[in-house]
Amino acid sequence: MVSPRPLLLVTGVAEGLGASIAATFADAGYDVLGLARSDKAAAGVASAVGKAGGKYTHLCCDLTRPTDVAATLDPYVSAISVIIHNAHVVLIAPFDQTDEGAFERVWRVTCMGAMVVSRLVLPSMIAAGQGAIILTGATAGLRGNARFAAFASAKFALRGLAQSLAREYGPSGIHVAHVVLDGLVDEPQTDERFGPAQSMRMDPDAVARAYLSLVGQESSCWTRELDLRPCAEPS
Repeated sequence: MVSPRPLLLVTGVAEGLGASIAATFADAGYDVLGLARSDKAAAGVASAVGKAGGKYTHLCCDLTRPTDVAATLDPYVSAISVIIHNAHVVLIAPFDQTDEGAFERVWRVTCMGAMVVSRLVLPSMIAAGQGAIILTGATAGLRGNARFAAFASAKFALRGLAQSLAREYGPSGIHVAHVVLDGLVDEPQTDERFGPAQSMRMDPDAVARAYLSLVGQESSCWTRELDLRPCAEPS
């Protein structure tokens, strides 16, 4: 299935950052595939992409099931030119109350999910001699904190994956970048987890524009890691 416009795949698409990424890239000329476990956000994202002139296709799939992911993406995989892996599971719990199953699920969605979609799409990107993979990181991928053992270890792993892929596939024309979101994104999920804002939050549209800028970089001057934070967030 070939799109006349470049095709973006966003994993973990939802209200907030995922929707902003989809709309921002659609406005720049992309069609968008959104991959998520449910269709909860599908109508809103489709509307935003449509208003920007793009086509949106919502795919329901569990990233922790590689065979299902391969079957779901098979009709589109050769046309995908950009991957943005935004899927993650946030687990905030004391370490002695975190069992093996919960710990593994955080890693499987956050890190292995990126590996699964990247392996599927990379052959086509290599054949085309171009493509971009952006992995959404977090403060927890730079420094662990109390009660974040599962999330921090998964985000550390994601950062390592980004660094390895960048060095392995950069010579083939594939731009791999890791984006550290060092702050809370202003989206409904943040309110659900942490309550009303007590300090400046990151504008999801601004983050999305930063992602678009990464994808547009010349190959002679690629950013491999981008650190984004509110102006009032301490480093």
